Amino acid sequence: MDYTVLENSTLFRGVTAKDLRAYLEETPHHIQCYDKEETMKSFPNGSQVNVSVRIPGELIGPAAVFSKSQRYPCDIVALEPTTLMMFQKEDLLSLMQKDVRILQNFTTEIASATYMLQQRLELLSYSGIAQKAAFWLLMQIRQTGKTAVKIPDSMSNWAIIMNVSRPSLHREMKKLEKDGIIRYTGKIIEVLNPDELQSVLSD
Repeated sequence: MDYTVLENSTLFRGVTAKDLRAYLEETPHHIQCYDKEETMKSFPNGSQVNVSVRIPGELIGPAAVFSKSQRYPCDIVALEPTTLMMFQKEDLLSLMQKDVRILQNFTTEIASATYMLQQRLELLSYSGIAQKAAFWLLMQIRQTGKTAVKIPDSMSNWAIIMNVSRPSLHREMKKLEKDGIIRYTGKIIEVLNPDELQSVLSD
């Protein structure tokens, strides 16, 4: 196993590869591989909602493992071939006891997930595609302090986050560009007029 890859993960950030090797050799865990599959959580009325897209190194279901229901509320979909490292609750607790940095990383992830969910709910409260895109872009500007925003992986993945179709999202971006609010170049969107973008939310 390449422990240097785990050094950059959300859970093990700040822990050296040497320490990780020692911890994981003592802690039971399971490696599971998944093929690419296009599914998502379905609701009784037939609608579908994409909650989030995880990138390599991020945690899946950190809050669910300690919840009373002990069940993850959403289906997990592999957008590409994926390898997961899995821990039982007791083994995860053992890791936290071995190194306080792991506990701190886990706690930070829970707090970040809660904040992300609040933002996600606000995002989904907007009905228009332009409004959803504007809110997401403004959120990124507030977090990074930069007006040049990188699209997450691809336009298709960004559309999944927005819970809209890719062609519709692309069309709205071109409209905003025509209005001089953004400059849309490949994987980078430069917000030229944040105030005008803010006004899109009230349209």
